[in-house]
Amino acid sequence: MVTQEQRKRQLAREKFLRQQQRRTAARRKARVRNSVIASVLGVILVGSLALYTSGVMKDDDKANASAEATPSAQATSKAPDPCEKAAAGKVKTATWKKEPAMSIDKSAKYTLDLATTCGKIDIALKASAAPHTVNSFDFLANKGFFDHTECHRLTTNGIYVLQCGDPTGSGSGGPGYTIPDENLKDKSLKSNVYPAGTVAMANTGQAHTGGSQFFLVYQDSQLPPSYTPFGTISESGMKVLKKIAAAGESTGAGDGAPNATVVINKATVTES
Repeated sequence: MVTQEQRKRQLAREKFLRQQQRRTAARRKARVRNSVIASVLGVILVGSLALYTSGVMKDDDKANASAEATPSAQATSKAPDPCEKAAAGKVKTATWKKEPAMSIDKSAKYTLDLATTCGKIDIALKASAAPHTVNSFDFLANKGFFDHTECHRLTTNGIYVLQCGDPTGSGSGGPGYTIPDENLKDKSLKSNVYPAGTVAMANTGQAHTGGSQFFLVYQDSQLPPSYTPFGTISESGMKVLKKIAAAGESTGAGDGAPNATVVINKATVTES
């Protein structure tokens, strides 16, 4: 018999999955829309050179370029980008067939430093409570896996998170292997709420499907305890995260690419 609490968790998980599905569908529609816009603008530009040189068409060009850069973006005005230009470099595409061998000291303290275009976000990792997750991040960071990757998703309605860690930027990328769920009974998770400052693993909604994608919670968010909480953001890191959130997301629907260009220039795990 399904208990009331189990039913609540099931409904919360289904809601989260629906949000992910809507986001994927919105991106697909946006790509089609952007192709049409680009074709129409091409025709207009051929016959409107005089208008372009006088500055009338410049705003349209900028809107179209923004839409191409972030597939879910709308060709409308949005909040200014609070972030700097990304450092030179390319995203690495290496993948591995299995989870890396355990190499961290579970009793030691580790910190994940994300040097982003919007500022530094430093995270205290929970090595003893989530050793597989922390060990995986240590391995991937040392391989440069997160370097030059863009945080591809910001939610501003219902749940309040910035999602990162996908080298493809599509929401479906990963390292080629999965890791087990851990620390799902962390004392910080009360009444199915992931408190602001939590860093947790993203997954498909099924057990043990975490890879490299993770989310940073900038405001208390109602979620089932199915996502491994493995770190806590510092006070200074929270200021950076809230700056990113304040710029909003591109769809206006509460779930899309962040307006802020959030790129992880360098990710580093250090033992202290």
